[in-house]
Amino acid sequence: MKVLGAIVLLILLAATLGSALAVVKTRQQSRSLFVELSRLGNERDDLNFEFGRLQLEQATWAENNRIEQIARGKLGMIPPAQAETVVVKR
Repeated sequence: MKVLGAIVLLILLAATLGSALAVVKTRQQSRSLFVELSRLGNERDDLNFEFGRLQLEQATWAENNRIEQIARGKLGMIPPAQAETVVVKR
């Protein structure tokens, strides 16, 4: 009977230690995941800022006036004269 009680006590002690180690490991993993989540949130915010900046830059480059200035200045293009314009209707 004493041997059986000692075995049960050892099993309960081992279960308690195993449970305590599992709690410690889970808390450490939780902290690590929270740190990674915070880092990824900051990265997301930085990327959103960069995306907004790039959208603004794209809108600036795509303005009709800018395109016309480049077409006239660098490419030597001019709008066609009224006589050279042909309107096609369906």
